[in-house]
Amino acid sequence: MNVLVIGNGGREHAIVAALSKSPKVDKIYCMKGNAGIAELAELVDVNYCDLQAVGDWVDAHKDVQYTVIAPDDPLALGLADELESRGHRVFGPNKRAAQIESSKAFAKELMKKYGIPTAKYETFSDYESARSYVENGRFPVVLKADGLALGKGVLICENLRQAEEGLKQIMLDKAFGAAGNTVVIEEFLTGKEFTPGEEVSVLAFTDGKTIVPMIPSCDHKRAYDGDKGLNTGGMGTFTPCPFYDKEVADEVMNKIMLPTVAAMNAEGRPFKGVLYFGLMRTPEGMKVVEYNARFGDPETQVVLPMLKTDLMEIFEAVTDERLSDIKIEWEEGACVCVVLASGGYPVKYEKGKEITIGDLDEGVFLYHAGTKRENGVLKTDGGRVLGVCAKGKTVAEAREKAYANVKKIHFDGMHYRTDIGIKYNR
Repeated sequence: MNVLVIGNGGREHAIVAALSKSPKVDKIYCMKGNAGIAELAELVDVNYCDLQAVGDWVDAHKDVQYTVIAPDDPLALGLADELESRGHRVFGPNKRAAQIESSKAFAKELMKKYGIPTAKYETFSDYESARSYVENGRFPVVLKADGLALGKGVLICENLRQAEEGLKQIMLDKAFGAAGNTVVIEEFLTGKEFTPGEEVSVLAFTDGKTIVPMIPSCDHKRAYDGDKGLNTGGMGTFTPCPFYDKEVADEVMNKIMLPTVAAMNAEGRPFKGVLYFGLMRTPEGMKVVEYNARFGDPETQVVLPMLKTDLMEIFEAVTDERLSDIKIEWEEGACVCVVLASGGYPVKYEKGKEITIGDLDEGVFLYHAGTKRENGVLKTDGGRVLGVCAKGKTVAEAREKAYANVKKIHFDGMHYRTDIGIKYNR
């Protein structure tokens, strides 16, 4: 079959690369794609947030039998609904189900209603009420813009001054646009040893009845080494997560994953696609930090390279609600991804910098995120530019290989963290 993949980042490059290995897939289109994806797929220059335009394009291309919607924005807008209403087969949740990501207030209320463990919180749409609440609260505290904000709408505030400034930034200055009309203020979860950072991301395939988790990974969201600086869309990731053993996996399945699928069904919002669980290990057990309604980025860049099962086969099983019939298998070992970002990311950064890439070692794969090709020259075209990924028997081995190949890549202002996976460098 011929497949259309919606999106233009590193996550989409990883999905396209996995689909290109499937004997079920003849040709891949990607809307809009990037320079790396262009080597595997035919790029389509259509705004994927224009539902009518996407629907018309798919209608006109009778050779496309399946569409994979990867980013959060078109899912939140209802692209799956639009395509399904026109009779097309789609991978990705409908608009009502995608609200588990597009509204943090909805997600928190869902967890509270159905007893799914998460941080204590309050929701505010009025700035003065929110400010009064933090004045009488404990610190640190977490501020979350309710809507989608490219992974940047979360502020961790150490004191009242930071909290007041954060609320002003989100609610009054509209730093994240309409996403900040409502804000969720929640307690800061500590790790098992009462230190931050014991987070894990677990993506899971679900057809609304069965849920099958993928291998766990650990993201590094802050811009700088030592988890300093602003939150970003992710500066790197690795798998496996050292503390995510069978006991923890069983706890998450029974207390979080299965109850979430059941809760969405009970609310009349059956979820079909990839459900992302951002989790924290706390003294009270595992808790949900956030949900996403799609593959995570950059988690996908270390998870999919370890997948042994045909990804297209899994996608079709989800669409047809027969996921329980599929056995999903994974490679042993580890994978590390180091994100190369533009200087100044996640705030201000320049595009159009020429990228030079040397001969990469065998088994190292480069996922393009913000890249374009102008007159045959590869250039930067976004905040996160490339993901350098490598496999190894251990995280330490994969990490060493990834960083050795980072040194073979250059563009002006190139910025990356040097400590991806170092906490578990063994």
